Amino acid sequence: MSDHPRTENVIIIGSGPAGWTAAIYAARANLSPLVIEGMGGTEMIPGGQLMFTTEVENFPGFPEGVDGQDLMTRMRAQAERYGTRIVQDDVVSVDFSAQPKKLRTSYSGEFQAKAVIIATGARANWLGLENETRLARSGGGVSACAVCDGALPAFRDQPLVVVGGGDSAMTEAEHLAKYGSEVVIIHRRDELRASKMLADRVLANPKVRVEWNSTVSDILGDQFVTGVRLSDTVSGEERTLECKGVFMAIGHTPNTAFLGDAVHLKPTGYMVVEAGATRTSVPGVFGAGDVMDDTYRQAVTAAGTGCMAALEAEQWLVENE
Repeated sequence: MSDHPRTENVIIIGSGPAGWTAAIYAARANLSPLVIEGMGGTEMIPGGQLMFTTEVENFPGFPEGVDGQDLMTRMRAQAERYGTRIVQDDVVSVDFSAQPKKLRTSYSGEFQAKAVIIATGARANWLGLENETRLARSGGGVSACAVCDGALPAFRDQPLVVVGGGDSAMTEAEHLAKYGSEVVIIHRRDELRASKMLADRVLANPKVRVEWNSTVSDILGDQFVTGVRLSDTVSGEERTLECKGVFMAIGHTPNTAFLGDAVHLKPTGYMVVEAGATRTSVPGVFGAGDVMDDTYRQAVTAAGTGCMAALEAEQWLVENE
């Protein structure tokens, strides 16, 4: 028996741009949505990846830029204004095999819903260094999104570092080369994993070079990045490389472990949704934001799919009531 006898019209799991946008649209459609926003940990906190971004310059409507945490606070308040209810807890498992759908949380028991929007996002993969986490959270020059942060004044005409060797790292380096004085790719092997055509194009840029057979053992700097300490994977020798920004490009992990096999997932863990829509393999379950987007991963695209998911959930409820 459920700990919460009421069956919700729609439950939204997640509290980033996709989750709050879905909540705003669902609330304005009089669906009285319930958001389970998460509790947070060392890698993810309520509000998603923007909570680690001090200045967002590419979200429409903020010509002077906006603090990432402030943007998420505003979205949350807007959702609440229209009647969204919020539970601060984590969903640990789901049962979508029958109606109503069931969601089990860490501390608040079980919830039931006719429709579910999953907007739990994805987390950037990090090296796990203490200074990395500190400087990322404080806006001190560590980032996992060159498109989001590369154009910031702090990085213009400065030496920058990209950690990684795949297509993402090449794309990040190419973007950063527009702004930085030099871009150094740090790669643990002696050849890149990226596609040859992309790698050749990026490495042909005179601003870009590679430190081969190297790993980042520490990120230096008190309030702002001043350099990285590199460890040679062949000799073990350590050396220091001066830079003003460090961009991680070692992949993302979608937050879908709690779903088990309840919905179809890609081999990479991202949710499978219908092309041009947010419908998943389970009727009445929708995916929005970075949890289903392994291509763009931007706040504005996440918000857009949150809108889509709410509209599609509303239509599904009308057709299945």
